[in-house]
Amino acid sequence: MKRGYFYSRKLHSLLGVIPLGFFMITHMVSNFSAFEGGLDSFQDKVALINGLPLVLVLEIFGIWLPLLYHGVYGLYIAYTARNNVGNFNYGRNFAFLMQRITGVITFIFVTWHVFETRVQIALGNLRSEDLGTHMNSIFANPFMLAFYVVGAVAASYHFANGLWAFFVSWGITVGPRSQKVFAKICMGLFVVMSVMFVLAIVGMRQEEFEAASAILASAKSVIG
Repeated sequence: MKRGYFYSRKLHSLLGVIPLGFFMITHMVSNFSAFEGGLDSFQDKVALINGLPLVLVLEIFGIWLPLLYHGVYGLYIAYTARNNVGNFNYGRNFAFLMQRITGVITFIFVTWHVFETRVQIALGNLRSEDLGTHMNSIFANPFMLAFYVVGAVAASYHFANGLWAFFVSWGITVGPRSQKVFAKICMGLFVVMSVMFVLAIVGMRQEEFEAASAILASAKSVIG
């Protein structure tokens, strides 16, 4: 294995956990507040994040640049990977294939989600305090609702299974028994994250989000 390729793979693996894994978990918790506490709770979390010192610097170097490298290089890995699940139908081979598939889905999903949210805020087309009502209007479209559910579940699997691969490749879980136990832990994490993300979507479809979205739409139509 060429040294440059080795270090590229190591960096790809590391960025998937630190900082992107941390960001994904905090994003999940803040979004879940829409289900747990409603519109006010969700907007409070958004305001808290946007009020962090040097938030733009944190986003650029802690999220966007790592995400760009991890996503683009991940597509290269998915394109060049030799999947043998058809010949050797073992659990880890299937997980290997699913990691590549969910990686592509996650890349498309995250790119679209960023465009619909952060890019629109940067362009002045959306205020951060209207993010909850904006998401409610997106989820009113059945196709987009399904797209977000599939994307959230795919991203959850990609992170959880990638976490297992990270622990193996970095020599943290070295034995078959520890790898098997940690695989179960990661699949449990996948289930928990998927449920919390889907419940967050359910929360953003609640009546108070819908009512606020209708008020915002009426205000925009009056303003012109």
